[in-house]
Amino acid sequence: MARPGRLVGVVGPSGVGKDSVMSAVAAARPGIFLVRRVITRQADAGGEDFEAVSEPEFARRQAAGGFLLSWQAHGLHYGIPQGLSARLAKGEDALVNLSRSVLQEAQAKFPGFRTLLLTAPVPVLAERLAERGRESAEEIEGRLARAGFALPDGIRADVVENAGALEDTVAQVLRRLDEAPVE
Repeated sequence: MARPGRLVGVVGPSGVGKDSVMSAVAAARPGIFLVRRVITRQADAGGEDFEAVSEPEFARRQAAGGFLLSWQAHGLHYGIPQGLSARLAKGEDALVNLSRSVLQEAQAKFPGFRTLLLTAPVPVLAERLAERGRESAEEIEGRLARAGFALPDGIRADVVENAGALEDTVAQVLRRLDEAPVE
């Protein structure tokens, strides 16, 4: 029987490049796939590949048990579809952009769960947030104010700075994933 796949929850402040790093890691390492989140965001918002749904549709799916994990952040609802379990059971590894608010739940639900914390200096975050053009100046200020967040109790993370070349960050992430988990 194949080993169960492992889920790696990727967290970090807005603008740190979670989606870019995750896509590049998945492209560099066959056997790692990206979890497609369900979000109550407009489909044309850009950024990651996600399934856009209305709030009523999200609530319906949540009530029907359609999500393994779900949370609210920045005025939006996010969900991780139940289909992830089948892929992990087949031995596939997955990267998912998570909120720190669900890390403890993810750690309890998924054997071998790991947290990857991406960091970058505030000036780098500010520049990236401005470039993506999804938030107002006030919203960017609010996101930057939360950039130095702490992880929940009991969560240990592989910490990787994403302030330089993407390929350097990807190499460091892959090295970390190949190592034993942080204790």
